Amino acid sequence: MKYDILLAGVGGQGVLSIAAVIATAAMKDGLYVRQSEVHGMSQRGGGVQAHLRLSDKPISSDLIPSGKADMILSMEPLESLRYLQWLSVDGVLITDAKPFVNIPNYPEVEKLYDAIKVLPKAKIVEAEELAKKAGNSKAENMVLVGAALEYIPVKKETIIQSVKDRFASKDPKLVEINCTAIDLGSEVK
Repeated sequence: MKYDILLAGVGGQGVLSIAAVIATAAMKDGLYVRQSEVHGMSQRGGGVQAHLRLSDKPISSDLIPSGKADMILSMEPLESLRYLQWLSVDGVLITDAKPFVNIPNYPEVEKLYDAIKVLPKAKIVEAEELAKKAGNSKAENMVLVGAALEYIPVKKETIIQSVKDRFASKDPKLVEINCTAIDLGSEVK
């Protein structure tokens, strides 16, 4: 078994946090993990991506080959489309519906949605609404993790434990919010 996830977003959206949560959970579930990340101009609203490779056998490369990603998990719609050349023909694209308008010529959002909806497997998730319901709009990234769980070969319980381990020392309330966000995201179909 091998499962490759390309995570994409803009600086400050938590791309690297969710990569760490999923990677930690995968290792706890006994999988091999390789990860590579590109920060770009993340501090100025620039693109951030992470290649996350999970397998039951050793993995030789950190990078996902073009056309081989099983999933693109994106924090915003334009970034999800930027990396389509990595998505396999039967791969799934999951993205937040809310755009992060960081360039003057950002495309019309409906055109982005139309481009995403033609893909055979795609979810556009109203993550902000669910994150607010969980208790903090900044938990959008964890909503998206929840929405991706039906495809990722990691147990939900292990993801939840990984969140607890990562955020418990910062603020116990963050643990509760993020776990609720994952639960709400996992209900998205």
